[in-house]
Amino acid sequence: MTEKVKIVTLGCEKNLVDSEIMSGLIDQRGYSLVDNREDATVIIVNTCGFIDAAKEESVNTILELADLKESGRLKALIVSGCLTQRYKQALMDEMPEIDGIVGTGDFHHINRIVDEALKGKKPALVGNPVFNYEQALPRKLSTARYTTYVKIAEGCDNNCTFCSIPIMRGKFRSRSMESVLEEVRSMAAQGVKEISLIAQDSTNYGTDLYGEFKLAELMDRVTQVEGIEWVRLHYAYPGFFTDELIEMMATNPKICKYVDMPLQHSEDAILKRMRRPGRNRDIRELVAKIRARIPNVSLRTSLIVGFPGETEEDFERLCEFVREVKFDRLGVFTYSKEEDTPASRLPDQVDEAVKEWRANTLMEIQREVANVNSGKFVGQVLDVLIERYDGRSDVYVGRSQYDAPEIDGEVFVSNCPVRLGELTKVRITHAFDYDLSGEAVL
Repeated sequence: MTEKVKIVTLGCEKNLVDSEIMSGLIDQRGYSLVDNREDATVIIVNTCGFIDAAKEESVNTILELADLKESGRLKALIVSGCLTQRYKQALMDEMPEIDGIVGTGDFHHINRIVDEALKGKKPALVGNPVFNYEQALPRKLSTARYTTYVKIAEGCDNNCTFCSIPIMRGKFRSRSMESVLEEVRSMAAQGVKEISLIAQDSTNYGTDLYGEFKLAELMDRVTQVEGIEWVRLHYAYPGFFTDELIEMMATNPKICKYVDMPLQHSEDAILKRMRRPGRNRDIRELVAKIRARIPNVSLRTSLIVGFPGETEEDFERLCEFVREVKFDRLGVFTYSKEEDTPASRLPDQVDEAVKEWRANTLMEIQREVANVNSGKFVGQVLDVLIERYDGRSDVYVGRSQYDAPEIDGEVFVSNCPVRLGELTKVRITHAFDYDLSGEAVL
């Protein structure tokens, strides 16, 4: 009987890419991929281990899926991803339900792990996370046919004191430009129109391979691939955001005027403890420079509240920073005390209830900012990528270049003239906190 494999992906888009590669390898092996976990004879859980909440979700998912063994249909439960890279031995010792383990640097050996697990061998392959897929690996997309993510680098060298990514993903390592472009061409041939470039530190791309920042050149070359309409950038490190990159984003019409640049905080004392680049003045100057050269840019950032030593005064200044800078998109996280990170050993840890209150307060401030920001689009005509039809409201729903998949706002469109996955021009008539609505320009 052909084995039926289900992959469950948790965590970030980088994990999603790894899962799609495992799907391609499994399909190449001749196993059947299934959507329904109840139909599977093999389940692979691609875990996240970034913060406590993600680790808890991963463990709970593993235990929940292990219950499927009671039916006798599920033969092997395999765990991959960041949790295995960090806690291999603990998982093996404490969760006998697991039949195989593979780390972040070894997932390309997934077929070997599946084969051995089905033979009852309990394989565990977790080496140093140094793998970077230069060679052409098969990949089966799980996103909509018109949009996907392409990983341009792995790991990180920045060593922020709160972050465990270098522990789980290793040192920063760029993929070669040709490797990235080969994958983009393959995606375009499958009908993909929107490419989101991702890495833990995308702006550092190329420094290890070519001795200089190469992200601007890479983005330009990606836009030249036939069929690609939008190129979107995620996870830009503020310390490496070059003038050349700003100029490329300003002048290349296929590069989305969208900057996803996690800043983490605004106050000098906290930034120093976090080991983040620059200080409040540097951040403000960079934001001003980006907005001056790219007037309609959508600027997304993420902030951490409750970092060790963050005082009420620090938080109040952070709130004022958000009010003044007026980010178009904002995510807020409460600090998670991660073992083996320098921040976990800092004094003056903040109470969990205080963290939650600060996060909620900051998001309420951002909601008011977003409401004002959205209003600027009323009357404008935007290109909108149509993604679905809402039958209850009889409207089509899509995104503009100012909104990334899954995490940002949407545009509700009446009288849409194109198919799903196509771009159409929409005149914006109404703005809400995070969404827009309008009419297709016929």
